[in-house]
Amino acid sequence: MADRSSAIPNPVLRQVRVDEFQMSRMEFAAEVRKAGKEMGEPVGCQSRLVAAWEDGEVGCPRGVYRRILTRMTGRSMAQLGFRTGPTAAVATYRPVEESDPVERRDFLFDGAGVVLGIPLGTDEKATGRIGATQVRAVTKAVATLYEKDHDHGSATVRQAASQALHTAYQWLQTGTYSSKTETRLRSAVGALSIAAGWLSYDSGRPGDAHSLYGEALAAARIADDPELEAHAFGCLSLLAKAQGRPREAVAAAQGAQTVARSTASPRLLSLFHMREAGGWALMGDASATDQAIVRAHHLYAKGPCDNDPPWLGFYAPGELAGLECLARADLGQHERAASGAEQAVLLHGDAFARNRALYTADVAIQHAVRDRPEPEAAVEAAGRVLAFLPEVRSDRLLQSLHDVAGALQRHNRVPAVADWIEEYRTTTATGGGRA
Repeated sequence: MADRSSAIPNPVLRQVRVDEFQMSRMEFAAEVRKAGKEMGEPVGCQSRLVAAWEDGEVGCPRGVYRRILTRMTGRSMAQLGFRTGPTAAVATYRPVEESDPVERRDFLFDGAGVVLGIPLGTDEKATGRIGATQVRAVTKAVATLYEKDHDHGSATVRQAASQALHTAYQWLQTGTYSSKTETRLRSAVGALSIAAGWLSYDSGRPGDAHSLYGEALAAARIADDPELEAHAFGCLSLLAKAQGRPREAVAAAQGAQTVARSTASPRLLSLFHMREAGGWALMGDASATDQAIVRAHHLYAKGPCDNDPPWLGFYAPGELAGLECLARADLGQHERAASGAEQAVLLHGDAFARNRALYTADVAIQHAVRDRPEPEAAVEAAGRVLAFLPEVRSDRLLQSLHDVAGALQRHNRVPAVADWIEEYRTTTATGGGRA
């Protein structure tokens, strides 16, 4: 993330959101998406973009957002506190929604080749014979990336993943191998593309993630690998939901289910039904959400099997509960969402630190926005989230903290809440947890 020292906060927009709309940043972002849809200008606004406006990291929104905000508030950009002069377009920070194309050659090494088991920076002209050793190296790199990501977030390994992928692509493009090795290598490289795409998503680079998931989907079809194809569709579903495109999320999840039926893995199918539930919930269809959740639980209860892919290890009982809580939150079922998030944290135990941090943030948000708010419970959970920093470094976690702060802002007269907000601002101002 870029230096924020030159940003000029926008208290006017914050006051409009808090006092007039009485919304958290997450709720305000949803209102922006709703207004854009009604105007025929669909956008993928998320709470972090609202935070960028309010914190002054974006001097003035893009044209489509200017039109939407004017429609929502009845005010001009100047009346909303935005800078409208010649310097307005100069931002010190690029929000999540606008990301650059994948640039695989811009990497940091930091000993990543040793960590991942892939020789980064391989000479493209000296690739030579490719065999089982290289395929195993790519497969091992994927497992290592997920392990590091689960415990510490994406920031520490994203660039290493990109460079490893660059090397693996060179093996495919310039190496010499048998047809059998080619098929195995394409599948392995596709899995590495998904891992790199996941890390890009967690780092706030959805454009990069979409490109990488698309590459994985192509690799799956060339290699005739249904498990990889289903995984890619499932990731595209997650990404579509995160960017506010629920119909696409549902369609991709259903595509993943269609392909995954041939893998004979009930838990893999369960995950994709949960992805479908997330899309239905974002659309506000409670009935379809409940049906997808019931199917997911039914399939999950069949237990693990030998056909479960190795990467599915994250889909533990805690994650099942957590994904349901996210759907409940999107449906406005805040009490059930808070309870589900607490269950997710407890079931994860000491594993999956980044996911535990995210679900703990969800606990705080749901207690703050429920029909009968419980600010003390919210701030207790919010304190637990800060404790994960800087051990866990994830852009999504920082975004969740923005959401927590926005949700708690309406309760800032509670002393414990005011103290937490001050601690949060101090922690993030000094770079704690910055990806």
